[in-house]
Amino acid sequence: MRRESNPPLHSVSVAGAVVREDGRVLAIRRADNGHWEPPGGVLEVAEAPEDGVRREVREETGIEVEVQQLTGVYKNMARGVVALVFRCTPVGGSERTSEESVAVAWMTPEEVTASMTEAYAVRLQDALSDDAPHVRAHDGQRLIPA
Repeated sequence: MRRESNPPLHSVSVAGAVVREDGRVLAIRRADNGHWEPPGGVLEVAEAPEDGVRREVREETGIEVEVQQLTGVYKNMARGVVALVFRCTPVGGSERTSEESVAVAWMTPEEVTASMTEAYAVRLQDALSDDAPHVRAHDGQRLIPA
């Protein structure tokens, strides 16, 4: 094992792949960069992943969720961010924007593919698949082949 004097720093984020009964998934248009993504953010140090997903989805969209299962682990190789994505079911609340989101929408899988970069669309596609969980790496935009 190689020891480094300054080991790389990683952060952990969580995201909710919130799926309605009609198959549409919840997405936000981020306030900071205008991109469409699943709702989510940085996991707090003393926070369980499932609690972080519930908090982030509620903060960014107004939707309350029940966390179902882990559907994927995604590493942004350029930024050192590891994202845990959980399939969720909406159980309350109503759509609203926040300081972090300028739009909230329920998208079809086709709209997800057309609106999001590959690195984020795959998170929702994976959550809708029957063979989760998935482990993938990306550069912030595109997937990096295994």
